[in-house]
Amino acid sequence: MSNSSEKDESLRSREVTEGPERAPHRSMFRAMGFDDDDLSSPMVAVANPAADITPCNVHLDDVAGAAIDGVNEAGGMPIEFGTITISDAISMGTEGMKASLISREVIADSVELVAFGERVDALVTVAGCDKNLPGMMMAAIRTDLPTVFLYGGSILPGEHEGREVTVQNVFEGVGAVAHGDMTEDELVELEHDACPGAGSCGGMFTANTMATMSETLGLAPLGSASPPAESPERYKVAEGAGELVLDAVENDRKPSDILTRESFENAITMQVAMGGSTNAVLHLLALAAEAGIELDIDDFDEISRRTPKIANLQPGGTRVMKDLHDEGGIPVVLRRLLDGGYIHGNAMTVTGRTIEEELDHLGSEARSASDSSGQSPRGGESDADFLRPVDDPFHEEGAIKILKGNLSPEGSVLKVTGEDKFHHSGPARVFENEEDAMKYVQEGGIESGDVIVIRNEGPRGGPGMREMLGVTAAVVGQGHEDDVALLTDGRFSGATRGPMVGHVAPEARDGGPIAVVEDGDEVAVDIPNRELSVDLSEEELDDRLDDWEPNDPRYTSGVLAKYGETFGSAANGAVTNPGAKRE
Repeated sequence: MSNSSEKDESLRSREVTEGPERAPHRSMFRAMGFDDDDLSSPMVAVANPAADITPCNVHLDDVAGAAIDGVNEAGGMPIEFGTITISDAISMGTEGMKASLISREVIADSVELVAFGERVDALVTVAGCDKNLPGMMMAAIRTDLPTVFLYGGSILPGEHEGREVTVQNVFEGVGAVAHGDMTEDELVELEHDACPGAGSCGGMFTANTMATMSETLGLAPLGSASPPAESPERYKVAEGAGELVLDAVENDRKPSDILTRESFENAITMQVAMGGSTNAVLHLLALAAEAGIELDIDDFDEISRRTPKIANLQPGGTRVMKDLHDEGGIPVVLRRLLDGGYIHGNAMTVTGRTIEEELDHLGSEARSASDSSGQSPRGGESDADFLRPVDDPFHEEGAIKILKGNLSPEGSVLKVTGEDKFHHSGPARVFENEEDAMKYVQEGGIESGDVIVIRNEGPRGGPGMREMLGVTAAVVGQGHEDDVALLTDGRFSGATRGPMVGHVAPEARDGGPIAVVEDGDEVAVDIPNRELSVDLSEEELDDRLDDWEPNDPRYTSGVLAKYGETFGSAANGAVTNPGAKRE
């Protein structure tokens, strides 16, 4: 008996399902319950990083299940496989945080390997915790298969003493306890209230920032980022992703058909207008490198200078993703930026429509829904206190600033969460790792005016470029949000606020000037002039660097050693893959 159905000749899964020589392969599929109809359909891999180690991912089996239902309904053959995740919040402040950025690479590598090895036709890439998102998008770009990106959604805010709270408040509470402004019992009560269920951290932190980027880049349908994790809308989005990927297969719509220089300019515009995480700088540079699209760290500053900051969400503000969702989600912000001339409306999306066409389509749907319900459509309009029109912004410039100078010749990254005309100068307090800096802060060592310098935490030097929300939150929690600066060749959480400068490049491990800063050196953080500098002459710096020798690698075997040797500069996205575009 022959295989009863013939598969479209354009589908590469024919390599494992068609012809008499593939009878053993089909036999394996039949063992898993697939039939002739499945085997003649496009094979859609659903990459699922579900795990019980973080609330960001604990529900992703259900989200992936809804996507699988959508694939089935649309006539596809869904195959699900798992990949890893690291909980950034739980590993924060520990040696384990070195694994976080590495997990971005492992996720991308593993999804690419499965898609390549199993000859799948398309992907639905599911993501929860921070590095899941860029890792999944990197894999989509590398494979260049029809792909729909699917975010798992964010956690609802907790309620504590009549106000909304998130894990950011708990991290800052640690500093408040050390400073005597909160008791340990009060911190425990806050700890119990801050995270009420499944989903990624609720503010405009890294996960929600990258989910916003997925929409703006066009890799996810508009409106898909903001529905909360534990909401019926999230599962409707997931099922829709499964259906949409079959449309992408039918029309051979791939990431290379979607992503352009204009797509990335749109993403940067959205990031700086929303006050998104500094990590998006790192990840967008990495995605562009994978796509073979020219993007430079200076592009972020150039776009930020001409883009108004029109949203005020945590960590700078008080509202979270759920509040934005209630106002219409990412499309509301996109519509304002498009109408103001800040967005390239002709950039393509995964639906086959441009950004402008998709916004018009969503507006038509909203009007139709309002006609039947009697309610007025939002359609880009909102009178929320945390969203403003482009002609009356919170700040005239965007939130991301790229600082250069004799301390960061290749650049460094700062997100403005307060006064955007900030200038700070003070004595350096130098630490060779995060732990020593945290101990200093918790023991009450910091003084007004200090500049905390944490080095040897870069992509190669860490290795892994740890996020340092523990330290930055402790500084802010002790009342030093505006009078103490911090700089590092490591990274910050999206929840970090205050004058914290990260991604200092070149990093100390590679002989960057940060390697030779000494206690007491006068360091200046000058936002208006985009400068990060130390009060030393070029000759003095050169003399110190001539006498400098790098530390021995902290790991000489295993995954940290391997990736520590292969990471590139943070100024270029800390990529480990050369980013050659697939033909």
